[in-house]
Amino acid sequence: MMTPEEIRIQIAQIESKRETLVRLLEQPDLGTLRIDVNQALEEMDDLIDEFKRTFPTADNN
Repeated sequence: MMTPEEIRIQIAQIESKRETLVRLLEQPDLGTLRIDVNQALEEMDDLIDEFKRTFPTADNN
């Protein structure tokens, strides 16, 4: 079982990788992969929002 601090570390790592997906989405030759990248971003954002609601702190703006 993960502690809240371990979860915070994992969420921070996920947040740090979000920009990579955003940059990938900007590629003009992405084709149908664009749907998957969009879905991944939506799910990532949902996960981050849920975490912030579950573990509210001053760091979660």
